[in-house]
Amino acid sequence: MIELTMNTPAAEARELANRVKKRRLALKMTQAELAQRAGMPLPTYRRFEQTAQISLQGLLSVAAALNALDDFHSLFASNIWGTMDEMLAQSHNKPTH
Repeated sequence: MIELTMNTPAAEARELANRVKKRRLALKMTQAELAQRAGMPLPTYRRFEQTAQISLQGLLSVAAALNALDDFHSLFASNIWGTMDEMLAQSHNKPTH
């Protein structure tokens, strides 16, 4: 069976903020330390963790501070389908684990 997940942009933003916070904590960094490394005011970073609101430039700065900027290179890089049938056909050909 094909599983298509349709999350809202708000839900994806919340999940992304949670992953960033989890990585920050794993690196034993405070919010202030990460904000400083990202070159942003502490309240701006705090707002991101609390509300998932951040500019694209701010998000990229946070990613760079966490050594995760390369993760953005694959965003929108592939899997362009002309139709839903093409997408479904490709997902049928993926190996399952």
